Amino acid sequence: MKKAVIFVDANNWYHNVKKFFEPGEIDIKKIAEFLCKVKKYKLEEIRWYASVPSIADGERMYYRHMSFLKYLKDSGVKIITRKLQRLSSNEIIEKKKDIIDNLDLCENCKPLVEASFLDLSELKKKEKGIDIWVAIDMIRLSIIENRCDVCILISGDADFVPALSLIKNKNKEILTAMVPFGYSSELLRKFPYFILRKGTLMKCFREYKDKKKGK
Repeated sequence: MKKAVIFVDANNWYHNVKKFFEPGEIDIKKIAEFLCKVKKYKLEEIRWYASVPSIADGERMYYRHMSFLKYLKDSGVKIITRKLQRLSSNEIIEKKKDIIDNLDLCENCKPLVEASFLDLSELKKKEKGIDIWVAIDMIRLSIIENRCDVCILISGDADFVPALSLIKNKNKEILTAMVPFGYSSELLRKFPYFILRKGTLMKCFREYKDKKKGK
């Protein structure tokens, strides 16, 4: 059975799922287990990549967010976070270069990473570095460390196309998953995908939601 690691772009997940339900009501572990069951993969790990707001942006929002991350961590999900930042286009380019330089990659790996990330589209809003970390980890875990056979990306963002193409060219499997809204046509065209429809999400509510419905 092929080993799969789930990579969740939490920001993209939140903004698309909220068109159906409150995103926090959905159990990402159930989503991951569902995808692996359907595709007959062995679930190795779930990795949640999220930006963390500043407490200055509002205590209620901050503590609610941190409480949710703790819930995920306690349930066995690997949490990777970055603080929200506002950067100019030039700052974004420099930051991407700095991130790659600080990875301490070998001579063979660094060109692969640079080829994938330095041509990622520039972000118009808040740059968090999340997309870069997701892409780097997908390449690292699948190609460099050979820890999985399949990368399952929960995101509809076309920024991941270069990294996914590199992974595919190295004979690793790719699967993207997202609700119908905000799903990049380029992702749908170039890689295997799974559309998470409303009925599927309803079957993946967190336990407390199930209990409420049962009362």
